[in-house]
Amino acid sequence: MLYAALTLAAGWLAWRLLRIAEVGAGYKAKVLGSALFISGRPLEAVLAEDTGAEKYRVMRLFRAAVDEKARSVTGSLLGLSARRAVFRPGMGVTLVSAKRPPRLEPSSLPEAAPLPPEDWPAGEPTVPVAGSERLSAVLARSLTEPAPDKPRRTRAALVVQGGRLLGEAYAPGYGPDSRLCGWSMTKCVMSALVGILVGEGRLSLKARALLPEWRGQDDPRADITLEDLLRMRGGLAFSEVYSDPLSDVTRMLFTLDDAAGFAAAKPLRAPPGSCWAYSSGTTNIISRVVRGAFSSHGDYLAFPRRALFGPLGMSGAVMEADAAGDFVASSFMYAAARDWARFGLLYARDGVWDGRRVLPEGWVGFCRTPTPQSPDGRYGAHWWLRLSKDFGGEGEAAARLPADAFHAQGHEGQVVTVVPSLDLVVVRLGMSIHADAWDHAAFLAEVLEAL
Repeated sequence: MLYAALTLAAGWLAWRLLRIAEVGAGYKAKVLGSALFISGRPLEAVLAEDTGAEKYRVMRLFRAAVDEKARSVTGSLLGLSARRAVFRPGMGVTLVSAKRPPRLEPSSLPEAAPLPPEDWPAGEPTVPVAGSERLSAVLARSLTEPAPDKPRRTRAALVVQGGRLLGEAYAPGYGPDSRLCGWSMTKCVMSALVGILVGEGRLSLKARALLPEWRGQDDPRADITLEDLLRMRGGLAFSEVYSDPLSDVTRMLFTLDDAAGFAAAKPLRAPPGSCWAYSSGTTNIISRVVRGAFSSHGDYLAFPRRALFGPLGMSGAVMEADAAGDFVASSFMYAAARDWARFGLLYARDGVWDGRRVLPEGWVGFCRTPTPQSPDGRYGAHWWLRLSKDFGGEGEAAARLPADAFHAQGHEGQVVTVVPSLDLVVVRLGMSIHADAWDHAAFLAEVLEAL
């Protein structure tokens, strides 16, 4: 009896260690691959800063084999649980199995044309940005490290008001062309894409039975609406716990070929529409729903650039897909700080860009309408209406922010703040490994005082 119990325990432990190794290998391959082939950063810097610092030091145990010719990175632990990140021009990096890689189609998408030499935001600034000395000082301070035990690692900070680029600051090694990961800010971009399709009549917020696997007889998931998904109240059982290497979110992002399929297979833990639970799996289900609005896979993949990035001049923006061909819209979009600012400016101006309505009338208001089931109504439709705790949202500075401010937030301290009443957009990109290392509310308070 004891022997059987010990054997069972040993088998469970071996299975768990193998699954953890898969997550680590996938993480190292994905982060390294995107940083090398999208951001264009030096290998040594990425290994030291992104996959080898503080809480991520365990990543040093994982081997990374970089193939410059094939533009791929293979991550593994002692040769086991290997995952491969494959770069495709115009599409970023896709994770696949290193042993049985699927055929990825298409092999590339057209790259964005360079912006014309016109005044921002139509093109890149033709003259140096002209902000106040006080604002310049605030932006410069955002690059400093007041608490060395909790590095902030701000890589880009930028302020836009009245449609003008008032100031920007970049850490050494980064600049206006540096494309950086937005992590969960990608969710807000997917919300915008949904809005465009709703405006075209190709999707409906009240639509039900959204996926084929939910259309079985008496499947309660058929009652989930598209609006429920946008408001994170679909009711699916999905574990969004980043401290657990085997939670649903980490397995979905770094070990599986089909993010949407994994999330969609989850059972309900609450009736649709009844309670709020933040879930990256939910956004990837939306990505699959969006794909269903197109007659071809190619049209789906080209849609973000055709409908959003191109009109806004977001020339550096890249949404990455998984091996199943769906955008990993929960987490994987790279863009330069100015691109993120353009996206924020679209929302600051009610979805209108250069006189053209990009988002349907009322969509920004819909995104900013509190979801009643969310705590204190702090979440809208894939946008945060109040900063979360990790971003200083419960401090004194947050209480003084304009009432109409709303935010795109991402892992490791990525934020785009939009304040329509001030025609203001503030962007911060970085790598704050410690959740509370970056106090965005305090930074916003300094920016507002400088303005």
